[in-house]
Amino acid sequence: MAAVTQTTTPLTWSDEELAEVRGRLQKEIDELEADISRHESEIASGDVTQGAGDDQADAGAKTYEREREIALTLNARDLVAQNERAIARIDAGTYGVCESCHKPIGKERLQAFPRATLCVACKQKEERR
Repeated sequence: MAAVTQTTTPLTWSDEELAEVRGRLQKEIDELEADISRHESEIASGDVTQGAGDDQADAGAKTYEREREIALTLNARDLVAQNERAIARIDAGTYGVCESCHKPIGKERLQAFPRATLCVACKQKEERR
């Protein structure tokens, strides 16, 4: 892991805390990638028998399940990208700095949501738009 300078990272984060957050994010990436593989496998296995002799109710249920698996896969991929971006910010020494106002993001917010890129005030402004 690259050395984190205290000039860009808020002083409230120690190197040990950042390493713990990084490990937590990486563990989640690994779990999400396993979920993605499982969902993709379920999607692919459903393609082989799709609609073969099914009545409308069965076809509708299979379509619903397939769409659900696709949605879960897309959501997991999005979370992987967010986690990877957070790890990149840790490595760059910018973790915990709001991407909008460049002020520190509250430590409590990052402990609850380690992928956060905006402080509470900027996130509230974004959601009002």
